[in-house]
Amino acid sequence: MKPFDYARAQDVSGALDAGKIIAGGTNLLDLMKLGVETPERVVDITRLDLKRIEDHEGGLRIGALVSNSDLAVDDRVRRNYEVLSRALLSGASGQLRNMATTGGNLLQRTRCYYFQDVASPCNKREPGSGCRAKGGATRLHAILGASEHCIATHPSDMAVAMQALDASVEIEGAEGTRTVPLAEFYVLPGDRPDIETVLKPGELITAVILPAPLPGRQTYRKVRDRASYAFALVSVAGIVSVKDGVIEQAALAFGGVAPRPWRNLEVETALAGREPTRETFDAAADILLAGAEGQGGNDFKIPLLRRTFRAVLGELTQGA
Repeated sequence: MKPFDYARAQDVSGALDAGKIIAGGTNLLDLMKLGVETPERVVDITRLDLKRIEDHEGGLRIGALVSNSDLAVDDRVRRNYEVLSRALLSGASGQLRNMATTGGNLLQRTRCYYFQDVASPCNKREPGSGCRAKGGATRLHAILGASEHCIATHPSDMAVAMQALDASVEIEGAEGTRTVPLAEFYVLPGDRPDIETVLKPGELITAVILPAPLPGRQTYRKVRDRASYAFALVSVAGIVSVKDGVIEQAALAFGGVAPRPWRNLEVETALAGREPTRETFDAAADILLAGAEGQGGNDFKIPLLRRTFRAVLGELTQGA
């Protein structure tokens, strides 16, 4: 690991533009050991007052330093945002969830094999160097939203659930505080895969805002290579309400298939006002998968996403 300076921030202003931020360190330290991240200075923000979960305008304000474990078991989250609690508990091990933070979870880097191998060209690490994943081992890679320059996926389970919940990200910077919808927080790779979010230099995530809970049933389903401690091949966060035998409203987000938590509002529109039948689900899946492209090793994700999507909708509308 490259030598670096260490500092501890005493307040938010002291953390801004002071170096590479570290909180739980569950992703950053691994990348530093691999030589992917080589910061000159690391700033510890764990002493900041960002560890509270507070009621906020009918919803919740979740401090950036709230641990994944604490967020998953909070009574308000379990009662009103079940999809989020389920997503958090499906991610990593209990030990990692105890350390991982809300802000850090949103900012975790891809688990692409080639991104983590500094001997391989990677446009995300070094723009213009190439993408070794193209034509390589692609089992974990994207089928939606990728570009010729990068086909990596975003690894977060939490962010997928928050996408379905219409979360927003509160950001502090030298110019003050701004709030960005999570749907606009992540940037697709295009020709600059190294730019992953709208965060500017010197800005810090201070909280995530959840609006009032949506009506209906909620669930999170994750398909992975083994029962625990594995990233999603495909995941679906779903919230569906049914009234008088018809789907009234749906909010759906997908993980393991794109460079960011994926949501397509046309899919939700196609479900609204329809009976919860196999034909309705398949028509919505056709919209979701329009333009999906496999890379050989991940071609299986296309039918797998269809089946998982259909199964989640069946679960959420059962008995309607």
